[in-house]
Amino acid sequence: MRVLVIEDEVMLADAVQSWLRREGMAVDICHDGEAALEALAVTGYDAAVLDRDLPGMHGDQLCRLIVEHYAACRVLMLTAARRLGDKVTGLELGADDYLTKPFEFPELVARLRALSRRSPIAQPPLLDYAGIRLDSFRREVHRNDRFIRLTPKEFAVLELLMRQRGGIVSAEVLLDKAWDANADPFTNAVRITVSTLRRKLGQPAVIHTVTGVGYYLKRDPA
Repeated sequence: MRVLVIEDEVMLADAVQSWLRREGMAVDICHDGEAALEALAVTGYDAAVLDRDLPGMHGDQLCRLIVEHYAACRVLMLTAARRLGDKVTGLELGADDYLTKPFEFPELVARLRALSRRSPIAQPPLLDYAGIRLDSFRREVHRNDRFIRLTPKEFAVLELLMRQRGGIVSAEVLLDKAWDANADPFTNAVRITVSTLRRKLGQPAVIHTVTGVGYYLKRDPA
């Protein structure tokens, strides 16, 4: 899941980024609305965590622009205001969810995952393909009833492959969705992660490579 955090409080933005990364999400940060629009124009984000009280361009205006021009990006609005009227206004602007400050990080994570399941293409929390069962809510993976412990990046890559159900996913797409803007486009991180993931999943090999194209899961591995 690729998330854009739009928050002018630097320490809070960094804390949110660190927490979401530990949960296997790819996270970029912008501290104002103008920078956020530039990021949205070049990256397909699944969700935006938007501080309503931004300096310069107000969060309300930015929310309207995201809803109008980037409909696939779900908006979770943050605010210090606790009045019901403020929450209603935020939702009327097109925000998909609303969270008041201060908040607990596990709740933020749960709400973001819930938003991903309400994307234009439904994202079920339980995936079962090629003998692998992935629970995106509990962050657990089993293959033929054997529990497999994965790093957040390995989990993110496997989830992307499983959601394609045998379709090929390019290294570029994996890098875009499982890593963030700081990732070197020439890095071999995807290849290394796929290699370690393939080893952890065991034999027979279920992740296959199409040279120069990408990776896919084979339902009945030879």
